[in-house]
Amino acid sequence: MNRFLLWTRLTVGDDIGSIIKKEQKTAILVTHDLSEAVSLGNQVLVLSKRPATIKSVIDISFPENISPLERRNLPEFKDYFNKIWKELNEISLAQQKFLLAQKKHRRTVAASRLCIFVLFLGIWEGAARLNLIDSFFFSSPSGVALCARDMLLDHTLFIHTGVTLFETISSFVLTTVLALLTTIILWLNRKISETLEPYLVILNSLPKSALAPLLIVWLGANYNTIIITGISVAVFGSVLSLYTSFQSVDPEKIKLIKTLGGKKYHILTKVVLPANIPALFAVMKVNIGLCLVGVIIGEFISSRQGLGYLIIYGSQVFKLDFVIMSIVILCLLAWGLYSLLSHFEKRYLKRMS
Repeated sequence: MNRFLLWTRLTVGDDIGSIIKKEQKTAILVTHDLSEAVSLGNQVLVLSKRPATIKSVIDISFPENISPLERRNLPEFKDYFNKIWKELNEISLAQQKFLLAQKKHRRTVAASRLCIFVLFLGIWEGAARLNLIDSFFFSSPSGVALCARDMLLDHTLFIHTGVTLFETISSFVLTTVLALLTTIILWLNRKISETLEPYLVILNSLPKSALAPLLIVWLGANYNTIIITGISVAVFGSVLSLYTSFQSVDPEKIKLIKTLGGKKYHILTKVVLPANIPALFAVMKVNIGLCLVGVIIGEFISSRQGLGYLIIYGSQVFKLDFVIMSIVILCLLAWGLYSLLSHFEKRYLKRMS
């Protein structure tokens, strides 16, 4: 099959060259094939990457009465090919300016963010030292840092952070798997989806903090209860979002699979799931934050370890350093997990493109 396609391409290219020469017309041919450009053209315009500009103009000169197919066998053909290839791999001046501008913009944004953060810490620390705010209630950056240092030395901070991280990742993985499997079942059976839709909407709208005490009574105060609390916060909204995305798949592609004799399994694996990978990544990026919130809710009520426990304990005994330190660590965990998912998403999209 590949040989036939190559033969067809070479033959059509030869015919196009003959027609242009016979009619004595000027033609503009757009191609991504270097061999095709050299064999058919008298002049090749090489375009740069975005923002696209004419990077260079290369004149092609072969002996008269030589067909495009015969040009490929001449030694000059290789020289022109290598010259164009070299031009394509060089960065143009306009592209260099564009890349420098983008790099400068990223540096400016990063520097601005850092300056705002440092300014905030400076104002907070200065206000606490000058007694403009009560450091007993508002703490201070130095007090939070000392608290973190002490807890790092006795390894309790690692224990509390590790517990929360384990519960969050466990609830996130289970939420993703459960939501995907439930969505597939709903998509495969329309009756089930129509029956369960109002229940999913109601369960998604419930305040999950109200469910946590019930789960503790039913399941006991343990890790499993906290993980299930994290799942309950995210799973219903995930199912609704994924099911809506499944329903919006291009119907023409589904018709094509059916025309070729495909079953629902083939439609699911060849069309629906591949088309919804970006939607799945979007749901996962939302879920990682929701699962963290659910885990903290569970730790508020039933845990003796974890960052949620530290927040509740610190507020009860008025150790606000514990509270603020735990909140900062939660922010760092959420940012790190979100960035990790974004990295995998970019790698997937780059691979698919």
